[in-house]
Amino acid sequence: MTTVTDARSGLRLGPHLVETPVVLAPMAGITNAAFRQLCREQGAGLYVCEMITSRGIVERDRKTVQMLQFDPGERIRSVQLYGVDPTTMAQAAEILCNEYGVGHLDLNFGCPVPKVTRKGGGAALPYKRDRLAAILRATVAAGERYGVPVTMKTRMGIDEDHLTYLDAGRIAEDSGCAAIALHGRTARQAYSGVADWDAIGKLKAAVSIPVLGNGDIWEAADALRMVEQTGVDGVVIGRGCLGRPWLFRDLADAFAGRPTRTLPRLGEVAIMVRRHAELLAGLSDERHGLTDLRKHMAWYFKGFPVGSEVRRQLGLITSFDDLDRALEQLDPDQEFPVAELGLPRGRQGSPRDRVALPEGWLDDASGRDLDLAAAEIGVSGG
Repeated sequence: MTTVTDARSGLRLGPHLVETPVVLAPMAGITNAAFRQLCREQGAGLYVCEMITSRGIVERDRKTVQMLQFDPGERIRSVQLYGVDPTTMAQAAEILCNEYGVGHLDLNFGCPVPKVTRKGGGAALPYKRDRLAAILRATVAAGERYGVPVTMKTRMGIDEDHLTYLDAGRIAEDSGCAAIALHGRTARQAYSGVADWDAIGKLKAAVSIPVLGNGDIWEAADALRMVEQTGVDGVVIGRGCLGRPWLFRDLADAFAGRPTRTLPRLGEVAIMVRRHAELLAGLSDERHGLTDLRKHMAWYFKGFPVGSEVRRQLGLITSFDDLDRALEQLDPDQEFPVAELGLPRGRQGSPRDRVALPEGWLDDASGRDLDLAAAEIGVSGG
């Protein structure tokens, strides 16, 4: 079993050594180049671009291509790729490696969104073991020509009666994947309930490739506890960093043996928000960048006594003038709301009555010759 001491030596993904074994999870509409840069500056080891589709790459979809933005400090350009067809996935991997200098590909088999699972994609696909193997083999082969490692992310399964993660781990290992990440929830759970870290530990014990654990890491201490409990080689951070890029500072320190708990005052949070705004505006323009920042406001100021009027202003910004006027009204000495530590962030919701699947999906576990053209989403970004 991997210990915290082992994890401190870093995470090996093919030719890459990720010195801090902490991965920023790809999140639709969140992990663009601006947010990735913030998290990198705070200490994230690997920072994955929000999901793009293989068909979108192959067809040169404008929105997909625009999402392939990287800041100069991204030592490893990492992209999460979605698809259901081995040939299309291999073609997309070829384009990403050859034309965009991508150095790491992560394949998405964990999305629980009904519009995706209903067509046989995302978290539904690993049920079709032969199809999963064909996709992984084709994409790994494409990446190998450029020395680019391929990893996959998945969930425990469709529901408690249809668990797929152990088979997925075996298939990933046999197909040449550099690592596998497991979110300790089923598709039926979506983001509700509690992540099953025991399942993550079982996967780690079942395969020899690195395993990354994902789910319910809200503080740096949670990450260390996951490593100690499950033996994973690293952790994947998603909702826990929303409005808190500095969580990666705590995580980097924790894996380096320096326990830290960053508690920024309101003035420091305001500085981070302003920095985020500048980076977003640099990706497009002031109006689009500041509009995009709105979704982050509730996360940044969660628990702070900001006041309803200022919150309203922050939710309507379209310019730096708007933002600065709102931030100037904050009390910079207001202490961090420690009651928020350790609590879930972002979406949670309730478990679904059932997972939307194609008709007859559970009748066989192969899917090798299945026509999944309808699941080949062409537009990226979730």
